[in-house]
Amino acid sequence: MALAPRLVVVHRRTEYEELVARHGTRQQVGFFLSTRGRTLDEVEARHAAQHDALAAVIGAAPVEWRRGTVERADLARFAFSPDDIVVAVGQDGLVANVAKYLTGQPVVGINPEPARYPGVLVQHPPSAARQLLGAAARMLPAGVAPATPGRVMVEAELDDGQVIRALNELYVGHPSHQSARYRVSSGEAEERQSSSGVLVGTGTGSTGWCRSVWQERQSTMQLPRPDEAALCWFVREAWPSPATGTTQVEGRLQEGHALTITAESELVVFGDGIEADRLLLGWGQSVRVRIAAQRLQLVEADHGRGP
Repeated sequence: MALAPRLVVVHRRTEYEELVARHGTRQQVGFFLSTRGRTLDEVEARHAAQHDALAAVIGAAPVEWRRGTVERADLARFAFSPDDIVVAVGQDGLVANVAKYLTGQPVVGINPEPARYPGVLVQHPPSAARQLLGAAARMLPAGVAPATPGRVMVEAELDDGQVIRALNELYVGHPSHQSARYRVSSGEAEERQSSSGVLVGTGTGSTGWCRSVWQERQSTMQLPRPDEAALCWFVREAWPSPATGTTQVEGRLQEGHALTITAESELVVFGDGIEADRLLLGWGQSVRVRIAAQRLQLVEADHGRGP
């Protein structure tokens, strides 16, 4: 007999919880906030909204389901199973944070503060949790011919076989954000560069960091759509010199193509802003960045609609 699904609720500590951990008591938190022109009521209201949303999600699961919770900081140590239904309760970035650790499990994004979070990935109110969990259950088991192709992810593979993935973008650069030195190649074109690093993003990530670079340089290159099997890449602040060039600074990658970066200084690769979970490259090592075989199975707004 198959096990019932396991509900895994992903969240992060609220600002109120972090402040209490730092200052010790509610009264001290209130005093600290008052010195910054803020009120305790506002922070406590956001804390309550988050916990109300968590309670609504946990209470919406059928009684026979197993349950688990994991904080964002512990995601790298949490063991996900193929029969998990993952619910991210919080800001949009929480979906990106968990995506890299999954292998096809359905993900539901719950927005506890629609006035604060845009809801690009956390698209649903807590009141929709029961209906959405039912839709997610129909997508199990993970890895069996999903009804939708899912959202494209990006991956980087070192020449020693280490792999890291991301939903929005991967960053390749110097660990201390000094000038990174490397050779970059896409197809037959190769160039030695010194820059602030390289971003490789998905269609989902094209609304964030990559779009900022694209807009600032007034690029005419078309950014990929969230449902498109394509990546975009940008070199940040490439420096022209007798030994380094600035001609290979942006492009698109389709399925089956990769961007290769060979280190000529110490480099780091991390995804979606989580620097603690990273790969390191030494001089002469190479990393290939491409579309990942893995996709994020996000329960989108129309998946939760029923008769």
